Amino acid sequence: MKIAIGSDKSGFAVKEAVKAYLAGTDIAFDDLGTTDLNEVHPYYQVASEVAPLVQEGKYDFAILICGTGAGMSVVANKYKGVYAVACEGVYSAKMARAINNASILCMGGWIVGPELAIEMVKTFLSTAWCQDLEDWRAENMHKFAAKLSAIEDSIYD
Repeated sequence: MKIAIGSDKSGFAVKEAVKAYLAGTDIAFDDLGTTDLNEVHPYYQVASEVAPLVQEGKYDFAILICGTGAGMSVVANKYKGVYAVACEGVYSAKMARAINNASILCMGGWIVGPELAIEMVKTFLSTAWCQDLEDWRAENMHKFAAKLSAIEDSIYD
């Protein structure tokens, strides 16, 4: 598994804590910015650089952190096949993967602290699509995925 991580100034401290956690695992990751508080990149720049790399398959997942997580998710979701969800807790991070098949976890540096962010990342990265869902719900998720793909094709092609 290879992931990208990025933040703006508001998410920088949380990003650094997540990086420290990831460095102690076997998960390969690249920090795609902001890497220096003297050269801050706005959320829309970071998200618009990271999301296409997930879209192209260069990264399996990404973690994007801004003030609330909302800005990063809005921008990242503009890319076909990229599903970014702004989460505020472990449960929402799990459901973003299990139900929404999210490829990007967005968090808010003003909302979650470093310890919670690390738990959210652990859960997000260890949850599979449809994991622990009832059979009927998993079946519906697969049907919806096909419909979502058709919707995206009509918009993007």
